[in-house]
Amino acid sequence: MTDGTILSVRELRTWFHGVGGIVKAVDGISFDLHRGETLGIVGESGSGKSVTNLSILRLIQSPPGHIEGGEVIFEGRDLLKLSPEELRTVRGGKIAMIFQDPMTSLNPYLRISTQMVETIRLHQGLDRKAARTRAVDLLGMAGIPMAEKRIDQYPHQFSGGMQQRVMIALALSCAPEILIADEPTSALDVTIQAQILDLIRDLNGRLGMAVILVSHSLGVVAGMCDTICVMYAGRIMEQGPSDGLFGRPSHPYTQALIKAVPRLDKKSGGRLFSIPGQPPDPESLGDSCAFHPRCDRSMEICRHRRPGQTELGKGHLVSCWLHQKGHQEHHPEDKQELHP
Repeated sequence: MTDGTILSVRELRTWFHGVGGIVKAVDGISFDLHRGETLGIVGESGSGKSVTNLSILRLIQSPPGHIEGGEVIFEGRDLLKLSPEELRTVRGGKIAMIFQDPMTSLNPYLRISTQMVETIRLHQGLDRKAARTRAVDLLGMAGIPMAEKRIDQYPHQFSGGMQQRVMIALALSCAPEILIADEPTSALDVTIQAQILDLIRDLNGRLGMAVILVSHSLGVVAGMCDTICVMYAGRIMEQGPSDGLFGRPSHPYTQALIKAVPRLDKKSGGRLFSIPGQPPDPESLGDSCAFHPRCDRSMEICRHRRPGQTELGKGHLVSCWLHQKGHQEHHPEDKQELHP
């Protein structure tokens, strides 16, 4: 890994073996995460975003899922090759994860104090009193009022937004170097969503930890992330610095996602843009470009061969035949800038 790179994912492949065939949920993706950076992984439901992050921590249920290959390099070690005991020190202690639904992530039978203190003692080696003090401080940092009193309450005594704040405090309890936030606002209303995103941004700036933010909305990651990976059907279609990707979206899928974001400067009353067609059947993906059935600029080669990556600028990569030498002349590149 190069200087500043804290996590390097290379050719990660996670497949699910079912009765109907093999679902290639993650099919050969690669990206780097740098210290202090916020990286966004965005795409429609079923694109492989959550499976990617569950694979990083080897939380894929097997069977039916299995990590078929690739590398996840963290601190010079491949997490996919660590023993269960070695991996246990990484989970929570070095890399923490906030799951989509806090109401199913917290144990409803245990007080918040029990769940937090146990985690802190396990990874930090503190005694019970010191662990409780740290837990109270973390709840306060996460924006929970009267934390010293509320720490002894049960999860059902918290609202959905407050439960998500508890999950953030729990994730931060062991001072991780990487925080994975898997659609942390999907189960919350719009006002609470904004508060949670502001909290993650603030903690990222104050603590200097790297963040992987998973979302189905480019509008969410636009103001949050330094780098963005756009996923579709288990593959990365486009990735690059946020400014470059929004200033020059180059894959038809990225362009379509940006067009689908509602805009306040548009006249009301018109229909919102939607991507035509449906996501592909994951059991029938071949070696073609997975997006070609829904792409209005597809070519014959798109139906038969999967495109390689083309570098458009520093760190800006796109997997599309429109940008492969010898093919782009059939569909001249659209230079129009698109903004969410």
